[in-house]
Amino acid sequence: MSEIRYDAHPSMLRMRPFTTLVVLLILAAGILVAALGKQVLPAALNAQLADLSHAVVQQAGIAVAALAALRLLVWWIATRMDRLVVSDDELIWTHGLLNKQYTEINLSSVRTVRIRQSLSQRTMNAGDVTVFTAGDTPELLVRGLPHPNRVRELVKGHAAPAA
Repeated sequence: MSEIRYDAHPSMLRMRPFTTLVVLLILAAGILVAALGKQVLPAALNAQLADLSHAVVQQAGIAVAALAALRLLVWWIATRMDRLVVSDDELIWTHGLLNKQYTEINLSSVRTVRIRQSLSQRTMNAGDVTVFTAGDTPELLVRGLPHPNRVRELVKGHAAPAA
């Protein structure tokens, strides 16, 4: 049995650090408005909403919080759909939630491993891993993996054995 050297799902926070933070702030604001109603709104906005009842403002806060929570849930499920495992002799990519797709690549057949990182991905130590075997079309593309250079090292055979 070959030893597993790397096993990871894409990271939601590492893939979208700023938008995740914004959605979390929107979620918190929605919960705050739902809990306290008009009391937490700025005076200018409160004056414009003077004809709305306290219950309507609270319902709007609940709706905003629910939409933000739904968005976070969708992003989280999307990260759980992909999984990359690198063992001593093969690379296994699993994709899907209900229907699964498995791709197994023998490490000896890998020709090129390409890592692409945006500035935010570099600061979060994440990246997109593309694996080429034969030809110019990539065999595998996984977005938002943590520690992508570790994957490249393992696949290309330059990593030291795990302790």
